[in-house]
Order: sequence, then structure tokens, then C-alpha cells
Amino acid sequence: MNPWNPIQKPAQVAEARLLEAILSGHFAVNSDLPGERDLAAQIGVTRPTLREAMQRLARDGWLDIQHGKPTRVRDYWQEGNLGVLSMLAQMPSKQTPDFVAHLLEIRVLLAPTYTRQALEQAAPEIAARLVNYADLEESPSSFAGADWELHFLLTQRATNPIFRLLLNSFQDLYQIMGERYFASAESRKRSLTYYAELLNCAKKGASLKAETLTRAVMEESLMLWKKSSQPIIVKRTKPSS
Repeated sequence: MNPWNPIQKPAQVAEARLLEAILSGHFAVNSDLPGERDLAAQIGVTRPTLREAMQRLARDGWLDIQHGKPTRVRDYWQEGNLGVLSMLAQMPSKQTPDFVAHLLEIRVLLAPTYTRQALEQAAPEIAARLVNYADLEESPSSFAGADWELHFLLTQRATNPIFRLLLNSFQDLYQIMGERYFASAESRKRSLTYYAELLNCAKKGASLKAETLTRAVMEESLMLWKKSSQPIIVKRTKPSS
């Protein structure tokens, strides 16, 4: 039996088509969109439906709508907001090659702090979660899921609620890139070492040590990701004469 999928509303369809046109370059950055009547006809929706979709895209930083002027496609990397980031995270085919690496650089900055805050607030709970991590199933999907659950718990117990809002925006992408990262046996082995060391920190309530540990591990994870993402260059040998 096929899984149930909710039917998209016309405004959602219009929004998706506009996004596709923007990200493909059909409607270039800083260009003006066609008039409302023509654009609605191109997309195949009514004008009220188009307005709803455009308002949603304007809210997230994709469009600049001003009364009496043509609607402009914003330079979303310069003028966008977290709505742009969240949407790009859901569209792997539209991401730049270094998109995930940029996200991991942000994690290097954030994860040490929310880990320290979480241990300050709920070290016994975090220790209880980590106890079972030594017996994780040896598969990329198992490690990716467990790693997500750990960081989700850490952001939940951190005192700054912004951490969990940011992490929630990337749940689907986290699983996708996690499975790719944990396809490496070396990455799984290093993560098991991290989980064990973080468990010791949690048992001792050593929040500052956990912060330092997490920073080092996040930096190493970024390095491993960049290494795994490098294209394989095949050297051609000259044919013998």
C-alpha cells in the first residue's frame, strides 16, 4: 500500500513552481517577474492563488513586493533569511556543491555551546541516552538516526531555544547527509569514540570538557566531510608508443 501523501494546495503548487523557476535561473536574481496576469497564466493558477504564493515567498526572502512596482527576485543569498535556508535544505538537487560544508561550519560554532548548556541542565538524562550508543547497529542509517536523536536532545535541553529551531529546520537533510557521512567505517568509529567520551563527561557533569570535546569532534567531522566530498580524479596514463 502506498504511503498517504496530502494533496498540495494550489498556492503550494504555485510556490513550488516559482521556486523552481528562480533556482533554475529562469527568473534570474534581481530581475522583475512578469505581470500578475501573465505569470498566473504561465503557472496555471488563478491570480488570488498566485498572490498567496508570492506573499509566502516574499516573507521568506525570495521576492521583493512593493505596491506599484514590478515584483523583483531578490538576491536570496544576500537578502534572504532562515526561510531560504530551510527551503534549500529540502531541495538537495538545487544546493551548491559546498552547501553542506557551510552548514557543518555553522555546526562547529553552535554544537559546542548547546552541548555545554545541555550538560549543565540535564547531564543524567544525556548520560542515560548515551549508554546504549556503544551497541549501535553497524549501518549508516542507524548511526545517522542516532546522531540526530542525540543532537536533538542536546538542543532540547540547552537553555537557548534558538538552537532547536535551527536544528529542526534541517531534519531531513541531516538524515541524508548523515547516511553519506556514516557510510565510512572510519567516521562511525570516530563517532563511537566521541559518544563514549561524551558519556564520561555527562557522568561527571563536566560540561566545559564536553564543550571542548565537541568542538574538536565537529571540526574533525567537517574535515572528513570535505575529504569525502572531493571529486575522484582519475589520472590518465599516456599510451605506450
